Amino acid sequence: MKIIRMNKVSGGKTLAFFDMETDDGIIIKGFRIVDGNKGKFIASPDEKGKDGKYYETVILPKEMKGKLEKLAIAEYEK
Repeated sequence: MKIIRMNKVSGGKTLAFFDMETDDGIIIKGFRIVDGNKGKFIASPDEKGKDGKYYETVILPKEMKGKLEKLAIAEYEK
C-alpha cells in the first residue's frame, strides 16, 4: 500500500487528509491524521448518519490499519 495524496491543514485536531492505494490498485480517499491526547493517529473516512452520529465507511483490519498509520505519519512528518 502507498499514500498517493497528503494535504496538510492548519487549525483544529485534524492535521492532514490523505488517500491511499492498496497493493491491488484500489484507491480509498478521505483518511485523516488526527492529533489526539495520546499522539497522532489515523481516522477512517466516515459519514454522518440520520441520527446525527458519524460512522466509518471503511473498516480496515487491525494489522493493516497499524501499517497504514505508520506509513501515513511518516509521510506527514517528511
